[in-house]
Amino acid sequence: MNDWPEGFSGDNRGRRYGRGSSSAQPESARVMRQVRRGPAASPGQAPYGGAPPYGGGVPPQPSYVDGGGHGPGDGYDSGYNTGQVYGSPGGRGPGGPGDGMYEPRPAPNWRRRIKVTAITLVTLLVVTSVGTYFWADSKLNREVDLSKVIDRPEAGEGTNYLIVGSDSRKGMSAEEKKKLHTGSAEGKRTDSMMILHTGGGAPTLISLPRDSNVTIPSFKGSDSGKFYPATGRQTKLNAAYAEDGPELLVRTVEANTGLHIDHYVEIGFAGFASIVDAVGGVEMDIPKDIKDTKSGADLKKGRQTLDGEQALAFVRTRYALEGSDLDRTKNQQKFLSALANQVATPGTIMNPFKLYPTMSAGLDTLVVDKDMGLFDLASMFWAMKGVSGGDGKSMNMPIAGNAPNGNLQWNTAKVKTLVSQLKNDETVTVSGN
Repeated sequence: MNDWPEGFSGDNRGRRYGRGSSSAQPESARVMRQVRRGPAASPGQAPYGGAPPYGGGVPPQPSYVDGGGHGPGDGYDSGYNTGQVYGSPGGRGPGGPGDGMYEPRPAPNWRRRIKVTAITLVTLLVVTSVGTYFWADSKLNREVDLSKVIDRPEAGEGTNYLIVGSDSRKGMSAEEKKKLHTGSAEGKRTDSMMILHTGGGAPTLISLPRDSNVTIPSFKGSDSGKFYPATGRQTKLNAAYAEDGPELLVRTVEANTGLHIDHYVEIGFAGFASIVDAVGGVEMDIPKDIKDTKSGADLKKGRQTLDGEQALAFVRTRYALEGSDLDRTKNQQKFLSALANQVATPGTIMNPFKLYPTMSAGLDTLVVDKDMGLFDLASMFWAMKGVSGGDGKSMNMPIAGNAPNGNLQWNTAKVKTLVSQLKNDETVTVSGN
């Protein structure tokens, strides 16, 4: 008895095509085992309803209802009818979606990324700004106490800054003094004094010549607190500073003008040169050749960029100028306005490699009053930039001629009008000529 299905008998195996065959004819297609679609046969029953082959010793075979030994009601789905392999959609195999190994990357959420980036940048900017503010505020030398000034005039509209350039050599080495032609005189004097008025209108910058004739008023010593009554003594304006420092200088300016000074700002030789170098120099148009052995100035006519050493020599020069101290004050105004304009440019403000050295150089050497804040200081610089840009006015204190002692005498009538206009924050119409 032959249990092989038709096509697999021994007779057919004699004429085979392929390996081990001597026939050149291919064998006929093999007949696959017939798969029954229906209920599986019960144990011990022949697949086709007959007696089980080989007796009862053959173990029951799995049903081929679904090709895997699973019945129609056990919930198993092989996926053959959908083209899926191993249960993965689309026939991708074991690495398809759902197995946790090769899930597709989700599309980037650009809106969320932009929002996170913006928040990060704003936070960084705020932290940097706050840190810079406290750092700069801590470096301000608030040494001048204007509360010690007595008998002060009433404050008017706007803000008045007294800006002083002193010949202080504090912290300078012998080599620096030689290089900057400052000499080695003891004590401190004022090389320049200016009043800057800011308010609702255009700013006004007024130079007070150091040789201005003034009357020293009654005052209290800044250190001793001792009262010194007025004696009518007349002297040069810069003598007040040399006698008792910034407090007496403010007291003298207020008493001789009637104008209230709100803030005091002073800078020495070294600090001035350091600021100029920190911003990379200041461009100036020199009207004519200047050579002065006392200040060290040796400048040619024309537009050029002055470094710290050249700038200091330029603003200190007076002996080489026809108008002496009056011409020097004009040069000082021009340069300080140009310096403020240079400091306030985006190239300095937006460049930390320029901004921080400039701020450090200035704040280390500036001396201000106890009520001065960074915003007040910034307002002063912006106002000076406005003067440089032509939005404001710069002038000398009106001069009438020489006093009997040889000092420069102010024009009383013009000064009175000027002070009235400044107090009321009006446009200044007075000329300094």
